[in-house]
Amino acid sequence: MNKLNKTILYFGAAFCTGIAGILHLVLVPNSIIAGIEYAAFFLISGVAQLFWVLPVVKQWGRIWYIVGIGGTAIMVGLTGYALANIAADPQSAPPGVAVAIEIFQVSYVVMTGMIIARNRRK
Repeated sequence: MNKLNKTILYFGAAFCTGIAGILHLVLVPNSIIAGIEYAAFFLISGVAQLFWVLPVVKQWGRIWYIVGIGGTAIMVGLTGYALANIAADPQSAPPGVAVAIEIFQVSYVVMTGMIIARNRRK
């Protein structure tokens, strides 16, 4: 993989986790209506995903990527669960935002998996 493709892959993964984090934070104010536990989940998830931009952009290494994939995979499930539970009130979790979060999280997992696979071939 050439240097440009490598850079695009790293920044693409960082972008995906960053946008998912921002979207989680967008859900915090409205999810307070559904329950403080949902607001806390979206807040913690959003901050964690925004932090995770750093290890990806700085290319901290394989263990960070594996932890990121695992954490994001868990968040995909938990986000889906939380949004399904508060779906009765569409204003607390707009469906479009929920779908976008899941797409960005899954994209992050795929790109980071590609980074790990690429680095194993070296």
